[in-house]
Amino acid sequence: MNLGRTPFDISAKTHDPNAGLRGDYAHMAADYTVPQDMTRYDAAMQDRWQRLLSRQLELLPGRACRDFIEAVTLLDMKRGIPSLDEVNAQLTARTRWTLVGVPGLLPDDVFFTHLAHRRFPVTVWLREEHEFDYIVEPDLFHDFFGHVPMLFTPVYADYLQRYGEGGLKAAALDGLGWLARLYWYTIEFGLLREDGGVRAYGAGILSSPKELVYAVESPTSRRLPFDVLEVMRTPYLIDDVQAQYFVLESFPQLLDETAPDFAPYYRSLDAEAAAHA
Repeated sequence: MNLGRTPFDISAKTHDPNAGLRGDYAHMAADYTVPQDMTRYDAAMQDRWQRLLSRQLELLPGRACRDFIEAVTLLDMKRGIPSLDEVNAQLTARTRWTLVGVPGLLPDDVFFTHLAHRRFPVTVWLREEHEFDYIVEPDLFHDFFGHVPMLFTPVYADYLQRYGEGGLKAAALDGLGWLARLYWYTIEFGLLREDGGVRAYGAGILSSPKELVYAVESPTSRRLPFDVLEVMRTPYLIDDVQAQYFVLESFPQLLDETAPDFAPYYRSLDAEAAAHA
């Protein structure tokens, strides 16, 4: 069943052959990786990184989960646009993950293969100034600031590898549309109950000032208990704050509740969709 565009689908991207680093698929390796050339980040990009970073760091206390804040402190991103090679020395020692540079969104099978082998794709280009407040596709700030800190949490890192393995299976079972919703409501827009409140761990929330405040604090934000099947039943929004979020009680819950074989879930969801068609 085709449920529409998935959040990691290369077909979502419009390529601009004159955009330099952005979408330069011509010079990638067979696995879609590209080297990160630190000399390509000019003074304007470094300044933009610092302003994006400063704005988001101010919003983290009381809204981001402890593991994320601890890792952000460890990474010390205030030094400038991070070198993936330098961060890999820390990350691989902590959770056996490696960051790989990519030119943009990836085909599903490539993306899942990287995750299944504990390689996280990080887009090497940074948004333009006119995209400072909103960007329609992942860039270096979203990928690094939003995703990389959580990779230092072992149970989360194990979940992400398992998700990659599940993605390869789902593609063969025509279940990718259902599984994409799990990615969206955990890895991108997940919330966690912690310290008597709700905290964010999803990259889409943590890298967005508007979404971070709304998801955690707004009285109109709908926060539901995490349930795998309910997550897979729930469509998501790609161009606005989410209509609902799903809240974990702990990261081990995320690993435990996504451990079963999803094939029966896909069959059940397909049957439900057919009945309502």
